[in-house]
Amino acid sequence: MQQLSSTFYRGEPLPSAERQVPAHWVNVVSIDSTATITMTHPALRNDWFHRAPDVTGLQRFEAFFAGHGYDLHRHDTYAIGHTLAGVQRFQYRGGWRHSLPGGTMVLHPDEVHDGEAGTETGFHYRMMYIEPALIQQMLGGQPLPFIKNGLSTDPRLFAATEVLLRSLDSPFEPLEEQDAMFDLAQALNSAGGVPMVRQRFDYVAAERAREYMHSALDRTVTLEELAHHSGRDRWSLSRDFRLLFGTSPYRYLTMRRLDLVRSLLIQGQSLVSAALIAGFTDQSHMTRQFSKTYGLSPARWIKMHLR
Repeated sequence: MQQLSSTFYRGEPLPSAERQVPAHWVNVVSIDSTATITMTHPALRNDWFHRAPDVTGLQRFEAFFAGHGYDLHRHDTYAIGHTLAGVQRFQYRGGWRHSLPGGTMVLHPDEVHDGEAGTETGFHYRMMYIEPALIQQMLGGQPLPFIKNGLSTDPRLFAATEVLLRSLDSPFEPLEEQDAMFDLAQALNSAGGVPMVRQRFDYVAAERAREYMHSALDRTVTLEELAHHSGRDRWSLSRDFRLLFGTSPYRYLTMRRLDLVRSLLIQGQSLVSAALIAGFTDQSHMTRQFSKTYGLSPARWIKMHLR
């Protein structure tokens, strides 16, 4: 007997059974015209899955399951994620695990696992699949980090994962994504108990990259570009930059753009113009970064400054 083969939703909580499901929430529903649907009506309406556009070496998705999620299976990638609500229960390495909000799931490549709700309320979560080769590039040939029980309460790992699992419909700038991936690899290493090895650094290369960023505030910059102009491979450069300048390349670039925004606003530029001149994709992108950095919106900041 054939069942519903796939159902994908946008990622918002579904309405109650009394309400109609808006057509735009359902992206794909594939049903054989001769099949008999065996799942109950509430399950059909409650389970949903939303996948973000893929980027090289990284897949991200968000889902909700009211009961059973998936059978025993395994991936050749890391599966790293957060339970957002409910209890996510799964079998892993000979025992039952229970993931709660506030922790991080880290399933090692090729380890068998399943997934189901641990309570009647179901579970809501975000997850990403990361190719081990990508982590390996950033670690430089070390053994892959391993979280023994598949669950971690390490706050650094949670924070690094959260950056990559933010709203799936918000695209990353290339340098932002590469920075976040580097931070995740280092946090995995730390949470897995791998001792940090002191690396040699190249100040001249890092300074070349820093100077190049100052000349490119008005456009998108990638780590590959910085590596090319510095003469250092991209992940060694990323490590050097953090060591020598106390922050990541993307964070440094963002702060210099915000410096320019403040200067432009004082000169009388509009919020839209200041955002575009300083290299942000639009005003809302600039406003998010401004508010996160200074704790108040750019409109409020300029109003207070001009009093």
